Amino acid sequence: MKKSIWNSKSYSWGDNCTAWPLVATERLSVKQELMPPMTFEKVHFHRLSQQFFYVLNGYATIVLEDQTVELKANEGFLVPSGIKHQIKNHSTQELHFLVISEPSTFEDRTEESF
Repeated sequence: MKKSIWNSKSYSWGDNCTAWPLVATERLSVKQELMPPMTFEKVHFHRLSQQFFYVLNGYATIVLEDQTVELKANEGFLVPSGIKHQIKNHSTQELHFLVISEPSTFEDRTEESF
């Protein structure tokens, strides 16, 4: 079956952000996400899961323990497992991105601070 945001059940997270699970298995998660302007996710890490963030439209800031990475459309960044991270949308436009997690982050999220 073809998957898109139009035939996937969405859920809200954070400050009015939206996610559409496109693939949801124990070993792999692919989500398309939308962050309104000036929003951010809580700092967290995944004990097992690595995550690849890929920007479709807009600008993302990924904050890690020891670096900050700026991404624009058609750019991506891999966050290894065990690394504290946070994604932010500091821009005045919506941020649309994919987050691909392997294995799935289901029950593998610990919120912390830097």
